[in-house]
Amino acid sequence: MEKENLPRVPRELEPVEDEREQEAVLEAVLFTMGRSVELSQLAAAIGQSRETAAKAMERLSRRYEESGACGMQILHLEDSYQMCTKSKYYENLIQVASAPKKQVLTEVMLETLSIIAYKQPVTKLEIEKIRGVKSDHAVNRLIEYNLVYEAGRLDAPGRPALFATTEEFLRRFGVGSTEDLPSMNPEQREEIKAEVEEELQLQPEELEQLAREAQRAKEEAEE
Repeated sequence: MEKENLPRVPRELEPVEDEREQEAVLEAVLFTMGRSVELSQLAAAIGQSRETAAKAMERLSRRYEESGACGMQILHLEDSYQMCTKSKYYENLIQVASAPKKQVLTEVMLETLSIIAYKQPVTKLEIEKIRGVKSDHAVNRLIEYNLVYEAGRLDAPGRPALFATTEEFLRRFGVGSTEDLPSMNPEQREEIKAEVEEELQLQPEELEQLAREAQRAKEEAEE
């Protein structure tokens, strides 16, 4: 095997001790990666613990927030961080870049997305019980837009898919985690509570019947 084809093994670096140097390294990593980077990876970049890396990220984020003239921001997405442009500069950016295809979220899609966000993980059947209509198209479009993904399968007849929101959803709506979502007003809370209670009153045979109907609809759609 030729030497030039051998994989390059990164050399072990000395831990970065200086706080400003830590911030500079992390800033370089986030800028270069162009996507969210897990805290464990950031810690490895400066040769420090996760706690030290988290503190460095807090300082770096604060510097970006306090700099009014800076066009970038640091987003904290659960256990990862990402550098991105501030949304208020979008109109300026599209003057020099091709405008991306606009992803239009219809009222139906927003309603479906809000149900998934607040009740996740949730099945399509549960979404349809709350909305009162079929939601296949809305769910499929949300998956296409990378706002929703299949998080697993429910241990029930037919093993229906469970849906949850993605990291892209957090980025798009500017929240660090689903816990940061706005609280629902009392009227909304009572409405969903009543709907959940209604679901829980279903008899096992009714649940099984609904599952069979969902499975049959899926098979018909695949034909």
